[in-house]
Amino acid sequence: MAKNIIVVGTQWGDEGKGKIVDLLTADVAGVVRFQGGHNAGHTLVAGGEQTILHLIPSGILHENVQCFIGNGVVLSPTALVQEMEKLEQKNITVASRLHISNACSLLLPFHVALDQAREQTRGKEAIGTTGRGIGPAYEDKVARRGLRAQDLLDPSQLAGKLEKLAEYHNFVLQNYYGVKSLSVKQVLDELLGAAEKISPMIIDIIDLLDDYRKKGEGLLFEGAQGTLLDIDLGTYPYVTSSNTTAGAASTGSGLGPLYFDYILGVAKAYTTRVGSGPFPTELQDDIGKAICERGKEFGATTGRPRRCGWFDAVAMRRSVCINSLSGLCITKLDVLDGLEMISICVDYKNNQPVYEDLPGWQESTFGLKDFAAIPKNAQNYLRKIEELLDIPIDIVSTGFERSETIMLKNLFK
Repeated sequence: MAKNIIVVGTQWGDEGKGKIVDLLTADVAGVVRFQGGHNAGHTLVAGGEQTILHLIPSGILHENVQCFIGNGVVLSPTALVQEMEKLEQKNITVASRLHISNACSLLLPFHVALDQAREQTRGKEAIGTTGRGIGPAYEDKVARRGLRAQDLLDPSQLAGKLEKLAEYHNFVLQNYYGVKSLSVKQVLDELLGAAEKISPMIIDIIDLLDDYRKKGEGLLFEGAQGTLLDIDLGTYPYVTSSNTTAGAASTGSGLGPLYFDYILGVAKAYTTRVGSGPFPTELQDDIGKAICERGKEFGATTGRPRRCGWFDAVAMRRSVCINSLSGLCITKLDVLDGLEMISICVDYKNNQPVYEDLPGWQESTFGLKDFAAIPKNAQNYLRKIEELLDIPIDIVSTGFERSETIMLKNLFK
């Protein structure tokens, strides 16, 4: 019986992981976010109401479930407080159910300023980051000069540590990028203000997670971004700043790798990408525009339109391997409704995608909850994906709502 399940994106992010984590949360005791920062945007729709999360795990809408921010996350204290306040305005209890690893690296205003200055300097060669400081925060972590969540618990030492860090970053901002330095006092005041609210939640979460495991209570591990944005294994340098693959669930939470039971990869029925970087199956025609509009392909974090293209089975085979996926969830099948022909990239020749064309379907798949009700050509399309990837599709999402999902397998049995 599967107890601890990892959910990761298998493309360039925005695959709909948040909805799937929210859906599966009904069967677990806790949800753990293990990498990334508030560059993530997970959109949940339940009962017609939309909730967008950036740092807080997607299980927060289930009132009896505990949520954990693991050590692999770079944490903006101010962004977290703002997100908590928005949820509390919806009468969603957060403070008593959220636990933050004391080893989380802190994301500070210096990191945001550096991120934006760099992108501005790169011009046409910009990476396409969200500009929220994620990369510079991870740099400080790896350079062993950054602050951690545990530093918020000791205000007497926080100021001194921040002073040293600010001296370094302000020097770079002023002398290399030619932008204004930041006020150390202002940053310290922001941190102390946020610390008042989040300090009670900061703990060593490893023992807590291990207790759940020993008791046989299930946990979901929620990834952010997507496999092809992994800092090591993605389309470098057009990647994010963390490991987005399943292996990061262990290093980013403290739960050993043998304690995971199932790894679910989430993929759209087509492919999208935000920002710069290679995208071989991108459609820059009316079909691409139609997919963007019908799929509401605009970033939950930045609002930027996403580039859209055909499903890339070659890239997906790499994702299956990298993550050692147990099964797939295909989302947004309904966006392809009405197309006469649908293409899948099955190979590359001379660095160009080789496509196999499949007949489309004219019937609507939106909101369907029974696989048998899916049009025959849509079923064939899904079976083709399974054949090309040699992996089962265990879930099909047919809409934004939590209930608009077809479960082909109970992942917990």
